[in-house]
Amino acid sequence: MYFHMLPGSAWPGWLLVALCAANGVYGLLRMRSNAAEQRRGAGDEALMGFGMAVMALPATVFTPPSWTWPGYAAVTGAVALRTLWVAGAGTHHLVGASAMIYMAMAMAASPGQHTGHGGAGVPLLTWALFLYFVGYVLHSGVRLLPAAAASSRAVGWGNRPELVKVSRLSMGIAMTVMLVTL
Repeated sequence: MYFHMLPGSAWPGWLLVALCAANGVYGLLRMRSNAAEQRRGAGDEALMGFGMAVMALPATVFTPPSWTWPGYAAVTGAVALRTLWVAGAGTHHLVGASAMIYMAMAMAASPGQHTGHGGAGVPLLTWALFLYFVGYVLHSGVRLLPAAAASSRAVGWGNRPELVKVSRLSMGIAMTVMLVTL
């Protein structure tokens, strides 16, 4: 949906949909892991991945009615509250859920326009979230580099810490792109 403003081109939106949906599927795989630390936030990450995939659908394919966005924000808000409740869940999940609520409410305020700002420029909150996710992506990317040299034991897909890092990094990139186009 966010790439509606690119004239004649829906492929960036589809790439973002595929990236987010793949992260949702990986979150579901992690939920089946035998390691408790892998399962802890996997359901929330799966929900966020699928939610972002829906938000990223090109407007030519699917434009939900404006009344769906407050419901979307409520579900994402429930995820944010659960994140606060669950011990060990970092503030990154809370910021991500809050960013999704913000984007859903912006889309509800201006259906079909894909901007929540009107003609007043980019709001401070959009900039703050954008800068947070750019910093998160850069920090996560640097932290991922040493993991490439680690030994590759035969473990299940749900128990691979380097894939968790890649999943979170790609979701951070997707969130950054979505904020830029908001």
